[in-house]
Amino acid sequence: MSQATIKTFEIDGKTISIETGRLARQADGAVVVKQGDTMILATIVSNNDAKPDMDFMPLTVDYQEKFAAVGRIPGSFHKREAKLSDYEVLVSRIVDRALRPLFPDNYHADTQVALTLISSDKNILPDALVGLAASAAIMVSDVPFNGPISEVRVARIDGKFVINPYKDELERADMDLIVAGTEKDLNMVEGECAEVSEVDMLAALKYAHEAIKLQIKAQWELCEMLGGKKPTRVYNHERSNEELEKSIREFAFDKVYTVAKAKLAKADRSAGFKAIREEYKASLPEGTELDSFLTGKYFHDVEYDAVRKMILDEKQRLDGRNLDEVRPIWSEVGYLPAAHGSAVFTRGETQSLTTVTLGSKLDEQMLDSPMNEGYAKFLLHYNFPSFSTGEVRPNRGPGRREIGHGNLALRGLKRVLPSREENPYTIRIVSDILESNGSSSMATVCAGSLALMDAGIKIKSAVSGIAMGLISDEETGKYSILSDILGDEDHLGDMDFKVVGTKNGIVACQMDIKINGLRWEMVEEALNQAKAGRLHIMNEMNKTISEAASDLKPHAPRIETLYIDKEFIGAVIGPGGKVIQGIQKETGTVISITEEGEKGIVEIASNDGIAMAKALKMIRGIVTVPELDMVYNGTVKSIVDFGAFVEILPGKDGLLHISEIDYKRLPNMEGVLNVGDKIDVKLIEVDKKTGKLKLSRKVLLPKPEGWVEQPPRESRPPRRDDNRGGERRDDRRPPRDNREPRENRDNNNPTQN
Repeated sequence: MSQATIKTFEIDGKTISIETGRLARQADGAVVVKQGDTMILATIVSNNDAKPDMDFMPLTVDYQEKFAAVGRIPGSFHKREAKLSDYEVLVSRIVDRALRPLFPDNYHADTQVALTLISSDKNILPDALVGLAASAAIMVSDVPFNGPISEVRVARIDGKFVINPYKDELERADMDLIVAGTEKDLNMVEGECAEVSEVDMLAALKYAHEAIKLQIKAQWELCEMLGGKKPTRVYNHERSNEELEKSIREFAFDKVYTVAKAKLAKADRSAGFKAIREEYKASLPEGTELDSFLTGKYFHDVEYDAVRKMILDEKQRLDGRNLDEVRPIWSEVGYLPAAHGSAVFTRGETQSLTTVTLGSKLDEQMLDSPMNEGYAKFLLHYNFPSFSTGEVRPNRGPGRREIGHGNLALRGLKRVLPSREENPYTIRIVSDILESNGSSSMATVCAGSLALMDAGIKIKSAVSGIAMGLISDEETGKYSILSDILGDEDHLGDMDFKVVGTKNGIVACQMDIKINGLRWEMVEEALNQAKAGRLHIMNEMNKTISEAASDLKPHAPRIETLYIDKEFIGAVIGPGGKVIQGIQKETGTVISITEEGEKGIVEIASNDGIAMAKALKMIRGIVTVPELDMVYNGTVKSIVDFGAFVEILPGKDGLLHISEIDYKRLPNMEGVLNVGDKIDVKLIEVDKKTGKLKLSRKVLLPKPEGWVEQPPRESRPPRRDDNRGGERRDDRRPPRDNREPRENRDNNNPTQN
């Protein structure tokens, strides 16, 4: 049996273990991280050689949850795990963003980190453990890595910071962040908040970093238990040509610097850089053969250094803005007349066309993954077509970037949605990026906020977002914080820090840092500068629309919600759904019913007011309890010898006895009533044992002249003889045989009744 090495430690009162040597021994590195019943298998495999002329790190991180981990069989047709769900992609991205900056710049071998949830406690969230697992797997391998790193979830619950809280505790949290970093620095943040301050955000990050340091210490101790860190493999993944590099730098640096300072638009700037490359090629002796790969690499290095030098030394940006200046903004709502809500938001050369569509409960998205099941009624989809950057690229559906950007915008906007009672709709927001030059996810937030207000959704506050950048020099200590970064500033910079918030505080954030040496004062400055930029953007948005429209669009569906007693759910649905389907067919509405506690929630959706009213009336009729002495307009459902059965409410019949139809005596029911007749009746009695209903039509008719109401027979006093108590008097009625036949009596004479 394989001997496992296990390192156990505690963090915030929770016991975590890292095991290696038992599973997946043919991988370059493999560990199992365990907390409670939750177990994550992490492996890393990296090729020894890189593909020719590879100039980036081809890292793939895949996180997958096994249904067996939670004791479930997949609900799909094939009954097996399929492609990664959006949730699994988001967890994969969290780990990727934390690991990628820590691999050496010159390491270009294909590398895969696989993370598998193999056992689960549903109250322990695995996304807080995957970073630790991935880093530990790399640390027990020989793959080059400038780690370790780790990550934790930090939440503020009832005013107190908690590391890796349990799932049921998060319901009370006003901050929920995943934070990753090394022993000295943070390098990744992702999360959402309930309008918290910049001071509180910074405090949460510092608290998380202390926990990260404990997990990094545990990884080093695990390596010591294995006899020390394995020697790093020897590799050589880059070609070089010092003469070519020197030649390009001497020829191009000043020219590139000049173009960078020219305050050109994106396309013109790219054309200017390209012209310098062509000029360099033309300057070479005829017949000179250039290494195209190295030439491109060295020109990129020159552009990288020149742009960063300009920003650090002259505090000038590529488009001429000040460091804290936001690009020009224009926006418009209601651009698409057929949509339930729409907005165009343009900031500089980045533009989002966003729509809002309102649906019923039947439009909710079913979630079916091991750790994420249920229904989602707020959806946000982000699309990034190739034409937005002037490129030609086949459309293969949303990739990991699109899923990640959409999730960030969703996190920010969902915090301001009204409660379920105020908003019964399923909401889908779609952001199509029509132009892109940086901060397209933040344009999605702004456009989404505008489109929600245009749709008439009463959001708590407008939401805006801004992407912050950083250019720094570790040697000199110089740094510049940039507001509303361009695409090139993101690509050539050291940080991409997106902050989403309302006028009251931060609701979501995402940070990726590519360097070592990030100081807390940098983070604090970035947060404060982001606040100023965010509020400026919001003021510009308010010029277009500052509060939700007073009503929905005329063509948007209306939803009415009824709360009924649980016992009536079956009656509304009917056997095999017959009743509810009949109502939908007759009215053209869409009806859904859910059970919560002791109540049933009935939602009726329709954009036809008359149909809505009709459906409401029909359902209220089903769930209404008949009230004694109430008058109903009923329908005769059937005729019997002794009367008629009348439906006073849907599915509720009562007996109208022949004696309660009229004051005059009716010999039989022939010709009195017909099936389908509408008549007014009064509910005069409800049998306490059987619940049967007794109706009367007679009591609603004018009484005949001279009519004397007779008391019920059981309440009449017995007639007694004056001389003999307890016996009938001698003048009692004659025997029935001597009485006048019934058919000869005068029915209108009250003295004979």
